[in-house]
Amino acid sequence: MRQSGRVIAAILCGPVLAFAAQAQNPMSAPTYGEISLSAGFTPDPYLVNLSAGGQVDAAAELGAQCLGFIAQAPDFDLYYNAGSLPLIISAMAEADTTLVIHGPDGQWHCDDDSGGGVNPRLRFAAPVSGLYGIWVGTYTPGHTEPAQLRVSELDR
Repeated sequence: MRQSGRVIAAILCGPVLAFAAQAQNPMSAPTYGEISLSAGFTPDPYLVNLSAGGQVDAAAELGAQCLGFIAQAPDFDLYYNAGSLPLIISAMAEADTTLVIHGPDGQWHCDDDSGGGVNPRLRFAAPVSGLYGIWVGTYTPGHTEPAQLRVSELDR
């Protein structure tokens, strides 16, 4: 009787676990790599070429402050050892892109056009050390666009 109860529970919980696995997971392996940088890193900016976009509606998953369609896994992981400088993460593209970052504080940070034109930019004035999971989104589900991720400590 006890064993059959576990089997029934596993059958009932199976669909719930499968659904939960499709939500944003900042701990998934990043698509375009990762790097560890410490305050004062060179070259500055650190650049990563990637394809922005995905199937996940950031607003539906993370809240109305997050716009665009992003991939399930992070595009890039930044392990940052903070110092006294700000940390600035932005994306450059010909298309309208968005930026979604899961910070070491456990919070979601999002931007659309703070980088000028249609480019997103997030500035952490007093960054903390840890993992920054980074997604670059587009406004069309499933459509990708070439983009360049930029990590800097300099306000330029």
